[in-house]
Amino acid sequence: MTDAMQERREPYHYPRRILLMVTGRTPQVVTETLYALCVRQKPPLIPTEVHLVTTAEGAQDARLALLAPDTGRFHRLCNDYALSGIGFTPEQIHVIRDAEGRPVDDIRMKAEHEACADLITEKVRAFTADDDAALHVSLAGGRKTMTYYLGNALTLFGRPQDRLSHVLVPPPFESNPEFFYPTPYDHPLYSNRLERWFDAKDAEVTLADIPFVRLRNSLPSRFKSLEEGQASFTEVVAATQQVFEPPTVTLDFREKGLHLADGRFIALSGADLAFYAWLARRALSRAPAVRIPSKDQRRWKPAEREEYATYLHEYNAEAERTDLRDGTGTELRAAGAMTYAFFHQRKSSIRECLEEAIGPLAEAYAVKAIEAGRPAGYGLDIDRDRIEIVGEGYL
Repeated sequence: MTDAMQERREPYHYPRRILLMVTGRTPQVVTETLYALCVRQKPPLIPTEVHLVTTAEGAQDARLALLAPDTGRFHRLCNDYALSGIGFTPEQIHVIRDAEGRPVDDIRMKAEHEACADLITEKVRAFTADDDAALHVSLAGGRKTMTYYLGNALTLFGRPQDRLSHVLVPPPFESNPEFFYPTPYDHPLYSNRLERWFDAKDAEVTLADIPFVRLRNSLPSRFKSLEEGQASFTEVVAATQQVFEPPTVTLDFREKGLHLADGRFIALSGADLAFYAWLARRALSRAPAVRIPSKDQRRWKPAEREEYATYLHEYNAEAERTDLRDGTGTELRAAGAMTYAFFHQRKSSIRECLEEAIGPLAEAYAVKAIEAGRPAGYGLDIDRDRIEIVGEGYL
């Protein structure tokens, strides 16, 4: 990777720089984080916009403490350190709402946790869909479950330019509701707990960068596309988990497609379903991998003709009663053998259907080389105990 490419990956090189946080009853974490990013960090990361996910009570605290026209601490921070270009308005405070659309005051019940997780997931998904944006997520505020959802959402959707951090504030200031950031001038604060005075100017606020695993490439494309509509936190986690689970598939002739273990269904054309089922039967019977036939008709071997016969024999009876026959054997009967073109056409068509539906997971279910050699041996790399065929006699 060139130096220019490496620089491009740094967040401060992106035209849109987003700070996303969850907050509760301590809006101070927002200005503390902004101070650490914009003043302490070198080179600084000055967000172009700030977004909060919070409860109804947290939103009120943030509006009054941070954004009030004359006394808002966000405005004071920007004035004290000559920070400009940071967009932060009440419209960028996103309130968690229940199923009826009512603002949630606190995160206690299961439904409230689910609503919180889904809102966070949707915000992270939307921000990371912009290639010109770098997302910085801070775990400094909100309830533990809120920060858990936020960190996990970034793990699911995060890209190389996205960052995760936590702001660290020393004890005399951490618990003081009057402390919002280290000031560039004397600003005495009294600690009721310690019964002492401290100067906000002396606070050492730092930012701890948190490494995280990025699983974005494991997500099906439909979860990354905003055009597909919202996706719940549970759905995204379940889809990602499938990457780490052994593939399990049910071929369904009634519904003409494949059912996966997580409940997703992938429709296939008659030709593709017949081809997939042929290879699935071979896997179930422990038959050897299919060797790709030669492009040159004069070099077809008896084994290749046998594959042609096996394929048609397994499906002729079924195809006569269904529409599976369309496209499954016309070319083969004309050539008298399993052709190179037909094999690759079906293999590619099936992979395209899989990739469109499940993204990177397609590799686990695709028709692919499973035995080395010349020619290579092709089939399904799925355990026979995880393959099922249903609806074979369906009219």
